[in-house]
Amino acid sequence: MNHDASSARQRAAALVDDYYTAFNRGDWDGMLRCLSHDVAHDLNQGTRETGREAFAAFLRRMQASYREQLHDVVVMASDDGTRVAAEYVVHGQYHHTDEGLPPANGQRYVLPGGAFFEVRDGAIARVSNYYNLQDWIAQVGG
Repeated sequence: MNHDASSARQRAAALVDDYYTAFNRGDWDGMLRCLSHDVAHDLNQGTRETGREAFAAFLRRMQASYREQLHDVVVMASDDGTRVAAEYVVHGQYHHTDEGLPPANGQRYVLPGGAFFEVRDGAIARVSNYYNLQDWIAQVGG
């Protein structure tokens, strides 16, 4: 492996690490700074939302219903730095009912998850999140 590939991989992994560090701080502006203006966000078992403003709206929806921290985050990047994968464990609390989901009353949950990223021009251009929704529903008593 050459130095350029190593550097590209390290920069991409550091970008995703910064994204998750901001998430764990509740720093939504910090997360948004990691994203391209036209970021594609694939919601788990849902639709694709496009753009930084749509992502900001998603973060507001999440903040309204959930308190989450990611533990055991592992980030892996391709040699060219254009693709990144992350695995983590979500430790959360469901404090306000999210539309279409079971009623919230402060239930706690621990849920493995992962995400795939596309990196373009030093920014995250796509985030695709995955977790087991049925496991989460079972944990919150749905």
